[in-house]
Amino acid sequence: MALRTLVTRKALGNSVAFRQQLRGLQTYTLPDLPYDYGAIEPAISGEIMQLHHQKHHQTYVTNFNKALEQLDDAINKGDAPTVVKLQSAIKFNGGGHINHSIFWKNLAPIREGGGEPPKGSLGWAIDNHFGSLEALVQKMNADGAGLQGSGWVWLGLDKELKRLVVETTANQDPLVTKGSSLVPLLGIDVWEHAYYLQYKNVRPDYLKNIWKVINWKYASDIYEKECP
Repeated sequence: MALRTLVTRKALGNSVAFRQQLRGLQTYTLPDLPYDYGAIEPAISGEIMQLHHQKHHQTYVTNFNKALEQLDDAINKGDAPTVVKLQSAIKFNGGGHINHSIFWKNLAPIREGGGEPPKGSLGWAIDNHFGSLEALVQKMNADGAGLQGSGWVWLGLDKELKRLVVETTANQDPLVTKGSSLVPLLGIDVWEHAYYLQYKNVRPDYLKNIWKVINWKYASDIYEKECP
C-alpha cells in the first residue's frame, strides 16, 4: 500500500518505466499535447493526431526506456557486445522521442496563432538567409517531398556559424546527427504515419497544408534564446 503512494498511476501502467524508477534509472514519459487532438483540423485530422501521439510516439518512449534498461543491465554485466548492439535501438527510439516532442510544439491551432508568420529576429534571419519566408517554405517542402523513405525536414540554427540551415534526416535521426552545433527550430515529420490517413500517398499536399498550423512563436523563442 505504501509503495503505491510513491509512484503515479502512469508509472504503474508502464512496467518498464516502473522498474527503471525503482532502480534509479532515467525514465522518459509521453508528453501531453498543448492542444486537443482535433484542434489543428483541417490541416491535420484529429484521428491522425491521436494515433500519432498515443500510438507512435508512445511506442518510441516505451522502447527507448526498455533499451536503456537493457543497456544498464549489459553494462553492469560487462557485456560489451550487447552494449554495442543496443546503440541502434537507443538512437532510433530516443530520436523518435526527441523529434516528436519538438514536433508537437511546432504546431498550434489557428486561433492560438498557428500559421502566423514569424516576427522579430527570426523573421529577419529568414529573409536574410533564404530571401523570404515563401522561399524557405518552398525549399523545405521540396526537400521534404524529395526525401526517400521516412524521415524529417528541419529548419535549424547553426550556433557556430550563426545562420539558419535546412536539413533532412532519415528515419528518426535527430538534427544533431547532422552537426553538433545544430539546434532544431522547426521539424516536420514526413513519415507516412504523420499524414497517410488524410493525404494518402500525396506527401506534397500534407507539406503544403501543415504551414497553416506552424507555431512560429515557438521557433522564434528558441531562436532568440540560442542566438541572442
